[in-house]
Amino acid sequence: MATTADIRTGLIIKLDNSLYSVVEFGQNKTARAAAKVWAKLKGVDNSRSIEHTWNSGDTIFPVRIEKKAFQFLYKDDTGYNFMDNETFEQIAMAEQTIDAPQFLKEGQEVAVQINTETEQYMSVELPDKIVVLVTYSEPGVKGDTATRTLKPATVETGATVMVPLFVEEGELIRVNTKNGEYIERVKA
Repeated sequence: MATTADIRTGLIIKLDNSLYSVVEFGQNKTARAAAKVWAKLKGVDNSRSIEHTWNSGDTIFPVRIEKKAFQFLYKDDTGYNFMDNETFEQIAMAEQTIDAPQFLKEGQEVAVQINTETEQYMSVELPDKIVVLVTYSEPGVKGDTATRTLKPATVETGATVMVPLFVEEGELIRVNTKNGEYIERVKA
């Protein structure tokens, strides 16, 4: 059995018959009382975000998760469709189970989290950084470079990313999928 000493960021635990991912955690110690462990939890099988506190040493119930490589195929009425790279089995996932659906493009490889106890597909993770093509961007005005000025640019997936003024239409850029921010230009 696992205890509160085993809590770490990214761990998925079962709490009140729901699955939660640990986003942040810490420990509170006082001179008179026993230590307490707190965690901010994000729902994996629901959209709730909660905070929970345990006494130090309490039992927690971690869920074993496996990540498997899948390829994004297309989006339709059933959801986002992915194919297992090994067995070629196809699955459909709802939009809320994908961490950054606005950056999905056909043929892109993603990691699907699978609950090994129930063999249920839980969520889809995109790579931290992806390369996308800028399909539309207003031209930058010369002389507006004294400060870090940004402009909106539409990328091939349809998402809008704030980019520096020097980025033009038709260029490849690297984007952080976790926060949607521009990282750098990529040479073709």
